[in-house]
Amino acid sequence: MAQPPILSWEGLGLQQGGRWLLGGPDRAPIDLHIGPRDRLALIGRNGAGKTTLFRLIDNRIEADLGTRKIKPGTRIVFLEQEPDFTGYATLMDFALGGEHPPATHEVEAIAGQLGIDMATPSATASGGEKRRAAIARALAQDPDLLLMDEPTNHLDLSAIDWLEDWLTRYRGAFVVISHDRTFLKRLTSATLWLDRGTIRRKEVGFGGYEAWEEQVYAEEARNAERLDAKLKIEAHWLERGVTARRKRNQGRLEKLWQMRAARAAMISSSGTAKLKLASDEEFKSKSVIVAEKVGKSFDGRAVIKDFSLRIQRGDRIGIVGANGAGKTTLLKLLTGEMAPDTGSVTIAKTLSGVMIDQQRSLMEPERTVRQVLAEGGDWIDVRGVRKHVQGYLKDFLFDPKIVDTKVGALSGGERSRLLLAREFARTANLLVLDEPTNDLDLETLDLLQEVIADFDGTVLIVSHDRDFLDRTVTITLGLDGSGKVDVVAGGYEDWEKKRREPGASKPKAVSTASKQAAPPPPPPPRADKLSYKDQRDYELLPARIEELEAAIAKGEAILSDPDLYTSDPQKFATISKGIENARAEKDAAEERWLELAERVEG
Repeated sequence: MAQPPILSWEGLGLQQGGRWLLGGPDRAPIDLHIGPRDRLALIGRNGAGKTTLFRLIDNRIEADLGTRKIKPGTRIVFLEQEPDFTGYATLMDFALGGEHPPATHEVEAIAGQLGIDMATPSATASGGEKRRAAIARALAQDPDLLLMDEPTNHLDLSAIDWLEDWLTRYRGAFVVISHDRTFLKRLTSATLWLDRGTIRRKEVGFGGYEAWEEQVYAEEARNAERLDAKLKIEAHWLERGVTARRKRNQGRLEKLWQMRAARAAMISSSGTAKLKLASDEEFKSKSVIVAEKVGKSFDGRAVIKDFSLRIQRGDRIGIVGANGAGKTTLLKLLTGEMAPDTGSVTIAKTLSGVMIDQQRSLMEPERTVRQVLAEGGDWIDVRGVRKHVQGYLKDFLFDPKIVDTKVGALSGGERSRLLLAREFARTANLLVLDEPTNDLDLETLDLLQEVIADFDGTVLIVSHDRDFLDRTVTITLGLDGSGKVDVVAGGYEDWEKKRREPGASKPKAVSTASKQAAPPPPPPPRADKLSYKDQRDYELLPARIEELEAAIAKGEAILSDPDLYTSDPQKFATISKGIENARAEKDAAEERWLELAERVEG
């Protein structure tokens, strides 16, 4: 580090709930140093202790071990994920509160650039308005060290652009927790990785984090080969839970490019869906939602004007635009929750949906994880396949031991992940996701992308997460605030390209300095030449893996009968052996498919 640190923790250790959350006697001591110009991404799974580490840095809680040192005069400001507005009548009252109140004119200047009315009552302010007020309060204090916990939550795309531009010019240090990959890649130059109670640091921004993470896990897996079987299994799961999932997602991305290309051929320059690849009747038969010349106004202002689109079975639709541009209105029109003023929306009678909203309001804190997922039992029906609740928890990156933990004891991100686990188990052919990435860690985002890619129905997504949309959707509906809806085959970056075309309408949003465009998504990977047998395996193994998973679940369901062992021990032994063989074949099939997928990816 070129300059002395402005803040250090040496030998840090913290207990929580009777266990060591950070550091501890059985782990290597945690030493943390933050320099005056550091741009640090803080990465870690939900529940790993990221927000707790921020509170330690800000001296809000005391550690059990270690020494905190800070350069005299250093001002630390903590932009919390969910700031408390209790006791503040207006957003301005909140912005001028706190231990070190900023100057009024500084708050007003930042609020003006963010496009927020600070006279808005706190009690009626939206999540986006509260987030902007919290940003204005934090930035106006001119901190030497800025701690940001999910700063882009509830912000629209224009506000995120403004914040990125401000942080690019900021002369102090910052540490940021965020699920927004694009935000992290653009701004960070070093990474702190909080993993299983230890902190690793690497002088590489988030763009190099995933390669570093895979390298560490691969080394751990190699070391575990010299240890006992239990550790081998744990290392195998760690590696497969991260690197293998990403490799599988490369194959899914290839499929996504193909779907986008097919959809682009059906979308005219005017933005309405039309047929080029199949007969008109065949195209119509696959349509699940048909919007024709739809219009909607509020208080005389047109929010949606002359919008037409045929949404087909299997489409993944992303909806983007500034706050107030009409994203939620469009979503409600497409799902039938709201009737249009003009035009029509026709929804297939066979369409049954599951909506995962951004409020996470149904997660009652006194219920246990088992009660949320399986109504207190041991088994859960996952889209027609019976699975043991603890095995299903592992699918969503939970430690199965939390099955009887109360929801209120989980972190915000863990509660969001539990909600996803519950909703994705339900049988449906329409999935509606309203800001699904809020509160999720990066590994859960990878998992969410995987589940959406494998979902065989139609998906509607409202999101400001640019990277998530680029990895997930086949069509983007972009709203510019004028009532016009752009229909673009592809993700967020494809919509951005359309907006940059000469003569394209610009969104009504806060002003922001011009920024370097994110790199376009890569072209579909070109496959290496495979032998006939390799090609057959590549095509057929995914279906075989699904068959084996179903067979394992069926066998486990039979073994759940507590009387089976005593009434028919031979049957019990036969089924147990069959499950063991199926698991071994499934593991081998996955390894074989991953090997072929790597060759296909080139």
